[in-house]
Amino acid sequence: MANLALLKRGAQRAITPDVTVMPAAQEGVQLVGATREELGEQLAAVGVPPHQIKMRVAQLWHWLYVRGAQSTDEMANVARPVRDALGAAFPLGSAELVTEQISSDGTRKWLLRLPARGTGAPVEVETVYIPEDSRGTLCVSSQVGCTLNCTFCHTGTQRLVRNLTAGEIVEQVVFARRRLGDFSGERPVTGSPATGRMISNVVLMGMGEPLYNFDNVKAALSVIADGEGLSLSKRRITLSTSGVVPMIGRVGAECGVMLAISLHAVRDEIRDELVPLNKKYPIAELMEACRTYPGLSNARRITFEYVMLKGVNDSLADARGLVDLIRGIPAKINLIPFNAWPGSPYECSDWDTIEAFADIVNRAGYASPVRTPRGQDILAACGQLRSESQKLSARERRALAPAP
Repeated sequence: MANLALLKRGAQRAITPDVTVMPAAQEGVQLVGATREELGEQLAAVGVPPHQIKMRVAQLWHWLYVRGAQSTDEMANVARPVRDALGAAFPLGSAELVTEQISSDGTRKWLLRLPARGTGAPVEVETVYIPEDSRGTLCVSSQVGCTLNCTFCHTGTQRLVRNLTAGEIVEQVVFARRRLGDFSGERPVTGSPATGRMISNVVLMGMGEPLYNFDNVKAALSVIADGEGLSLSKRRITLSTSGVVPMIGRVGAECGVMLAISLHAVRDEIRDELVPLNKKYPIAELMEACRTYPGLSNARRITFEYVMLKGVNDSLADARGLVDLIRGIPAKINLIPFNAWPGSPYECSDWDTIEAFADIVNRAGYASPVRTPRGQDILAACGQLRSESQKLSARERRALAPAP
């Protein structure tokens, strides 16, 4: 927002029908995803008088996050000059739908194109909607690509291109709710029995490691959880990390959402291979961060995700080791049958093996549901997300740059 002051000085001091509208203040600035404070800065930047800012922010917030407006023209109770000035200076959002795939089980996967940032090129990310009887879960991405190289994960085969902005993270939720007709005034008859919404839960389990983009993720979550807008309860928002130990405490203290840990092994030598980040933050350090997680209780249990890989981490000894590892931590275990992807080096554990593993964990007093694979036929299942965006070399960026 550093350049907003320059725009403000260049704009007229008050909105009039013939206001001179300045260009967008900063690359990446848009209305969707902006916090209340940022919306106030954007309004000031186009000349809205200070005494009107609070009222206008409330109006914009309602239209963006309660009504799901797709254009400032829809904002009927906002003065026309304000709408025109904002519409000319700031895009509402930036995501463009590239493809939509619908699985035989109703899962939807959207490929969204986002504009270039800095010297890069436009990028694409995948967002997945999973309908169930008791909930509708939206899986959103926090990065384009990933740096972690987890060997069982398709996303890990795509190197990191860039972080998503807070607006780009929020926009995945706004886009999905628009696409599903899930905003006020257009809500379908059917929805999650728990909330009456098509999207009742949000999980940051898409492309990327959220804790390597913490500031943008935190800002996005503050918008998603705001009770006067998108209004997702923090207990219905789950952030999944592969174990960036120094940042885990900040999730509980500053975001207050539910925590999921991509564990997948109970011995360092196995986890080093599956989740290379373990070499930096081994299991003992990770578990200590979990035991001291702010707000940890039976009502705010940690979810440990455990992908079942045939002959790798699925023995009965591994199951007993998992019980020992998490003993004393309010937790549940999500056992995830491995979802194959082209070129993957692993196979899914046999179903009898998965059931025997789950039985040991259950008898120890931990809920251990076996996650039903969803969207496999469109590569939308856990660990299968990937886009074709690539990080460009300096030479490639120069070739794409417009001539001076």
